[in-house]
Amino acid sequence: MKAKSNIDKRNRILLGLEKSYAKMLDFKKQKKSEVVVLRGGKIIKLKPE
Repeated sequence: MKAKSNIDKRNRILLGLEKSYAKMLDFKKQKKSEVVVLRGGKIIKLKPE
């Protein structure tokens, strides 16, 4: 039973992170500012479109 509870919590956390990321991208689009990401060990600045 505890394993199922942990899976439920994990799924809820992941869902919240996905929503937060989408909200952040919308904000960055509105403000026309760059999104900074780490890709292949390098820091890259992207313009959300």
